Amino acid sequence: MKIDEDLLQRFEAGLDPQNLATSAVAGRIIGFGEISAIFQIGDDEERVYKRMPLFTSLPAARAYETMYHEYCGLLTQAGIHLPEHATHIITVPDRPVVLYIAQAKFPGARLCHQLIHSLEPHQAQALLEKVVMEINKVWAFNQTARPCLELAIDGQLSNWVGPADNSDDLMFIDTSTPLLRKNGLEQQDPELLLQSAPGFLRWIIRLAFLADVMNRYYSPRLVFTDLVANLYKEQRPDLVPAALEVINRFLDPQEQPLGLDEVRKYYQEDKWIWTLFLAFRRLDRLIKTKLLGRRYEFILPGKIKR
Repeated sequence: MKIDEDLLQRFEAGLDPQNLATSAVAGRIIGFGEISAIFQIGDDEERVYKRMPLFTSLPAARAYETMYHEYCGLLTQAGIHLPEHATHIITVPDRPVVLYIAQAKFPGARLCHQLIHSLEPHQAQALLEKVVMEINKVWAFNQTARPCLELAIDGQLSNWVGPADNSDDLMFIDTSTPLLRKNGLEQQDPELLLQSAPGFLRWIIRLAFLADVMNRYYSPRLVFTDLVANLYKEQRPDLVPAALEVINRFLDPQEQPLGLDEVRKYYQEDKWIWTLFLAFRRLDRLIKTKLLGRRYEFILPGKIKR
């Protein structure tokens, strides 16, 4: 994929994260990640750009970029279909180094968390089964690649794009946080994932939550639990029983079947953690921008219905 690097440079140089209307190059936010904002930039209708202002040095950004492309290559080896993508690193004096990840743009209606609202119940169940089968490709890859390699994946519905035609192929779009282990050792620097957290909270997150958040995406049971629990956030709790029926066919037969109480408990804990985390990020933004008069690099979502 070719990208307009000059456009990205001008966009980042003129960007005020808290006042997009003043940007020299027009940008429109079309989504959010935990550590990124997703833009459509200028008149480019073919791509979306994930902005990740995480890095204190150019070598750190380059190392992350290398891992990103390695992760994408390994997912492809596992049989996961990915959109066209490219990366570009931008440095602006006195600011964090920023990595932009460009991906092919898809109509919002094709995102699976949107699709489940337009499909009939049996079609929604079939879509959920396709997502579970795609995620299972990662576990199959890990079985043959361990201990040399092991991949993690965040399988929530919002990370998948449905097919444009009658094919069965789904595309996985959440590649911006590469998680992989080599010989049992995590390759991702966990401190990078803390950059979006308020400074006064980082020691608590590092101590109490960070290892759990990173490790959960290597566990089939927890990834599938997260997938089902996310149906509550997407306002489709009616699909939970069907999703559990599908997932329990793919869990290790030696495991206890995934049950409704386990999913509800997970959902309530996850909802509480991320609601509190976002509240503290908003407080951090307020302190930095209003009280200290400093620049706040991250763009936060508005009210999220969970």
